[in-house]
Amino acid sequence: MRILIYGLNYWPELTGIGKYTGEMAAWLAERGHEVRVVAAPPYYPAWQVREDYRGKWYRTERAAGKPVVHRTPLYVPARPTGIKRVVHLASFMLGSLPVMLREAFWQPEVVFTVEPTFFGAPLALFAARLAGAASWLHVQDFEVDAAFDLGLLPPQGSIHDAALGLERFFASGFDRVSGISPKMVERARAKGIADQRLVLFPNWVDVEAIHPIAPEVNAANPIRRELAVKVPGIEEKILLLYSGNMGAKQGIELLAPLAEAFASDERVHFLFCGDGAFRPKLEALVGQRANVTLLPLQPFERLNDLLNAADIHLLPQRADAADLVMPSRLTGMLASGRPVVATAQAGTQVAEVVAGRGLVVPAEDAEALNEAVRRLVDDEPLRARLGRAAREYAVEHLGKQQVLEQFERDLKSLVAQT
Repeated sequence: MRILIYGLNYWPELTGIGKYTGEMAAWLAERGHEVRVVAAPPYYPAWQVREDYRGKWYRTERAAGKPVVHRTPLYVPARPTGIKRVVHLASFMLGSLPVMLREAFWQPEVVFTVEPTFFGAPLALFAARLAGAASWLHVQDFEVDAAFDLGLLPPQGSIHDAALGLERFFASGFDRVSGISPKMVERARAKGIADQRLVLFPNWVDVEAIHPIAPEVNAANPIRRELAVKVPGIEEKILLLYSGNMGAKQGIELLAPLAEAFASDERVHFLFCGDGAFRPKLEALVGQRANVTLLPLQPFERLNDLLNAADIHLLPQRADAADLVMPSRLTGMLASGRPVVATAQAGTQVAEVVAGRGLVVPAEDAEALNEAVRRLVDDEPLRARLGRAAREYAVEHLGKQQVLEQFERDLKSLVAQT
């Protein structure tokens, strides 16, 4: 198949949507499909274009056996506010317009676009119509809903109504609309997308690359050994890890009071690893705490060591994010065979996935979070049991090969019907 992928975020971004779109495109190319990608230069989660991608508006990356990648310009605000985010997203759509029109003449069989950004949906639809191709909208985040519910844009009024109306109009034009969780598929259905057009396409994890390390080997974990230089006795401590984007949807404002609550517990140490708009504030809150270490975002080749360095994973999430987003880092947490403490409302997808594989507490409830963490700190057998269940779930439901093989079958079925 000839597949044109259109998305804001792409490899070599190490977290979130860019990671998954990059892995998907590479996997499809390895399967023998012709894959072309139109994407922005890497900028996330640091909110600045990577240095080696600066200075050139348009560039094309070609390598044998790999997707052809067209990079297009965009505006990246240093401090992303609501209006600046809108300009940022719109700039990508405008910058990619000439490239998408040109690629339509390549005559792809499928135009696959990723939300965010929904700003690109009209252009993806137009390119698909121009090429006579099938169209597929894949929802990683319900961007429009999240912008209002998280307070990035005013939740009522003409802007709100117009945005939801446009979203419904353009989403209904796609031949397929997919979401990364059953709850997100349900939300798409509630927005008026017909059942025959809806597909579940979950995020995945490479369960071979991310796996529990045997205790006798993990005793020499390089992450722990590096921490030992600054944290005496770290080998014997229970390490609680938050790793990933530090942004508006993560609810990481709970991490500072959590660390404070355990300041006198010498059994515990916190490791906060990542980057994003909230990181400077987090550094100001915890940077001087003896029981906290901050690390930058780690490269993929160190990810398994990082996840295995933890005894407990932390997954805070804001209540108003609900099922608008599904944290991409959860797949790796589960695959590492460590229990997760998540803040999520009952009935949400995060709560349903973590239940029985970790502990779930109400979102934004600092006291409940403290109690859940203390319970796991005090109960090593419980940590071990929940960690085993987490690993089993990842292997049975989130394996990269099985998820992408099903996606490939869905793509072929769509092309056959077009």
